[in-house]
Amino acid sequence: MIGELIEKEAIDISQIIPAEQNHTEELRDKLNSAQRLGNEFKSKADISFNTKEGPKTVSTTVWQVTEKYLQLKSGVHIPLNSLLAIEF
Repeated sequence: MIGELIEKEAIDISQIIPAEQNHTEELRDKLNSAQRLGNEFKSKADISFNTKEGPKTVSTTVWQVTEKYLQLKSGVHIPLNSLLAIEF
């Protein structure tokens, strides 16, 4: 796990910033797998992303992956360019 573990309700989208290196393409397969796990099996993934306060990790269900965002339950969107890691 990278960074501080937080609840998805504590995600402040105004604090999310791009990662030093864009990991979107290397995480693409994991993103699609996380979406499938969330939609078909209701399983959670640990998603690490960059913020102004440093790395944060949230353990949650991925609902959808778009071209630029990762959508979580409750309408939270995390920009793909802020992602650091995804674990199941």
